[in-house]
Parts: sequence; structure tokens; C-alpha cells
Amino acid sequence: VKQLCDELKIELIPTVAPMGYSDGLLAHNPNLAEGMPVRDALFTVRNGVAVLNSADSKSRSAQALLPGGGFEDSKGDNAIGWQLQDGAGKFSFVDRDDKHAGASSLRWERRDAGNDYLNARVSRLVKVERWRQFHASVWIKAKEYESAGEVRLFAMGADGRVISHSNLGVKRDQDWTEHHVVFNTLDNSEVRIYCGTWGLRGGKLWMDDLQLEETAFVNLVRRAGCPLTVVSAVDGTVFEEGRDFAELTDPKLGRVPWDGNFDVYHDPPSLKLLPKSRIEEGSELKVSFFHTVTVYDGQVCCCLADPEVFKVLEDQVRRVEKLFAPKTYFMSHDEIRVANWCDSCRRDGRSAGMLLAENVQQCVATIRKVNPQSKLCVWSDMFDPYHNAISGDFYLVNGDLTGSWEGLPKDVLIVNWNSGKPTQSLPFFTNQGHSQVLAGFYDSDASAIKTWLAAGRDTKSSVTGAMYTTWQGNFAQLEAFAKHAWGN
Repeated sequence: VKQLCDELKIELIPTVAPMGYSDGLLAHNPNLAEGMPVRDALFTVRNGVAVLNSADSKSRSAQALLPGGGFEDSKGDNAIGWQLQDGAGKFSFVDRDDKHAGASSLRWERRDAGNDYLNARVSRLVKVERWRQFHASVWIKAKEYESAGEVRLFAMGADGRVISHSNLGVKRDQDWTEHHVVFNTLDNSEVRIYCGTWGLRGGKLWMDDLQLEETAFVNLVRRAGCPLTVVSAVDGTVFEEGRDFAELTDPKLGRVPWDGNFDVYHDPPSLKLLPKSRIEEGSELKVSFFHTVTVYDGQVCCCLADPEVFKVLEDQVRRVEKLFAPKTYFMSHDEIRVANWCDSCRRDGRSAGMLLAENVQQCVATIRKVNPQSKLCVWSDMFDPYHNAISGDFYLVNGDLTGSWEGLPKDVLIVNWNSGKPTQSLPFFTNQGHSQVLAGFYDSDASAIKTWLAAGRDTKSSVTGAMYTTWQGNFAQLEAFAKHAWGN
């Protein structure tokens, strides 16, 4: 590959430092994933195993948290137990002929030919404990369902922040299939659960057995920055792993179905007592731990601060350097959606933006330790205050991301993909002293690069080129894109 690029006078630029989509790094050590905290979850010892108190309580069972999730009780097509049901009797129907279990399911079907936007959802508020891990599941069947990609199940906090972002992966046609979501309640004592379709079109979809339960140790992260603590709920005695309880790890963490890939949910491991444990049968325990979560289609972010992350990064850079001896490295800081929760990241007075600034500084230092003369480039979004480097909530990042750009040396080339706000984004990076390449196309209109380049000229921004950016492997528009860019 390198030889061919040299013959064609094409520079080969490898990507390293996968801080947003971190599977390539986490394949080496899945415990380097960023962990979200569970604090003082209550357990009771039953037959030598610590069992969540919520699992022991009928009042906190999966059915009790979402009592209408089986869609068994209804008044006409109004399913009982939900505070919101879109289109009852119009495009949502209680179906007693086709169901996963019990007597009925809820069917979504648009019978008109209209093109107006319709939500097709059920929703209700649920009381929860703060800083707990929860598992939601639903059984879904679909027939020629045109909006399969818009079917979602998620939780929203009391402040309106969405706290789960996993895609369900519903297919246009499928038999009854169970889908899962796992989330952390964060500082919420009440969450709103939504399940349904955003943008109902043709076909049919059935939902049944929608459940919610507290869980523990799913995708459990174990490293120094993500400690596990087990203490007596009565007198505060701190119990020891290897003495009082067996080593606790999740063997499926980042291993399903291959190294570096995380599934949304699987049966979690159990906390088991050892023969000479100081923990007695019936004891109540407070257990704190960290777990990771998936975003959209399996995205998991690594910790931004754990020293082991940079050891793996250096090893990868050294092997890339040996293979390609590149002139330029592309740092893959992009859409970092989970960050600044674990003890490795958290320090008094340091914001998420400061954490990211320190991270990119260390990534730069790691690469230039291996190749001091290397040029560097990076995606724009996590360093752009008009894109993802914002002061408000950004997915599951803990805190303010502004100021992240302070960690970028001025000679780092910005690969800018904020075409939606060119008159703000382009001058910002210019004023920061960076040159920029516009990441255009994005599998849409090849001619749009003309307008974006014109905005760069109008704002006297430091744009030095354009990149044909395809995520679908579609190079059919490459020539047209180049003509629009060169002709501009």
C-alpha cells in the first residue's frame, strides 16, 4: 500500500488516538473504557451471593416499575399504565391476536397515506434511586416497517437530559425479538421512559413486555480509576476482595463478539462470598462500582486520563511508524460522548474541557516522542465551541467542554466538519492560529463544498484544502466533488 501511494504521489495519513470510537484501543484492554459510577447500591446476601435489594422486593420488580409494559389492560385501544400514548385508536392499537406473551400487545400502524410527521410512542415517569445501573428491555415484531431505524427506547432525566443513547437495531421485517438498553440514573430520583417511533410511516410494528429493572455489574469496569467497594450497610466495615468475596470481573466486557466490541446487555456476573468471609448470610451491603455504556451502534469511549491509555497509544504509534513512517498522523478525537466520570479523570477544579485539553496535549506528546518531525491533524468537533465543545450537556460527558481547544498546539491542522456554522467555526480556528481542511461531501451533495469554500474566503479564514469524506465507502462522486472544489 505504501509503495503504491509513493508511486502515485499520494500521502498516506494513518489515524491514531481513537478517543471517541475507541474499540481499536479497547481491544487491548477493555477496562480502559470510561466508567460511570454506581454509588452505594443496596444488596442482601442470599445463599452466599449478594442480591440487589430491588430484585428481592415485589414493589420494585421489573413489572412494577412499568406496570403497563405487558399491554394487558386497556380501555379500547388506550393501554392502561402509560401517561402518554400517541394516536390511541388512530395509529396505535391494542392487538389481542398477535403478541409475544400474555393476552395482548400494542401495534403501531399508520392507515392513512399522509406524509406529516407523527410520533408513535408510549411514555411514563418512574421513581428510581440516584446513581444506579438500570436495564430496560422490550420485545418487538415488525412487518414492512419503513421507520425501523427510528424505533427507540430511552430514559430522560428530570432536567430533560437524555441519559441513554443505544440504538435498538430494529429491522424492517423481524419476528419477535428482544431489544435492550442499559443506563445510569445519574443524579435523578425520577426518570421518564420513552419507547416508540419518531416519524411513523408505513408498515406495522408490535411492542410487548416492555420492562425496567435495576441491575448491577453489566459491563463492569475494573481498574485503579474505577474502584469497587463493598461495605457493611450496618456498621461501615470495608470488606476485601479475595478475602471476603471472590474476584469480581465481567468476562464479557468488551469481548462480544470479538475483542474491542461491547454489547448493550448480557447477564451480569455475581458478587460471591468466599468460605472464610467476614460477611454473614443475610447481611446488607452497600456496593459502589463503575460500568461503561454503549452509544448508538456499540460506540464505547476510552478513559481520557488513565496512564495505561497512553501506553497503548505509544505502542500503536510505534508500530504504525515502523510500517508506514508517515509524515502526518491524524488524531481521532471525534464525538467523545462519555467522559469525565471515573477517578482517573476527576480532579477538583478541572472541567471536562480541561481534561480533554490535557488529553490531546498528551496525545501530541506521545506521537512526537516517536516521530518528532510529524505533522498532526485532528477532527474539529470536540474543540469547536460552535459544535461539540459546549458548556451545556453533551451526551454523557460530565460537565463543561469549553476550553478543550486550549490543548491544541497551533501547528495542528484542523479537519473541520462543521459545515452548518461556517461563519462561526472557520474564523474561530483561524483566530486560534490553525490551518484548516474542510471535510466535505458526507455522502450527500457533492456541490455543497462550493458554498463552504466561499464562506471560508468571505470570512478570510485559514482554509488550505478540502477532503472528500465518505462514511459509506461511496467514491462515485469523488470526481464531481473535486471539480466543484477546484472550480470554486
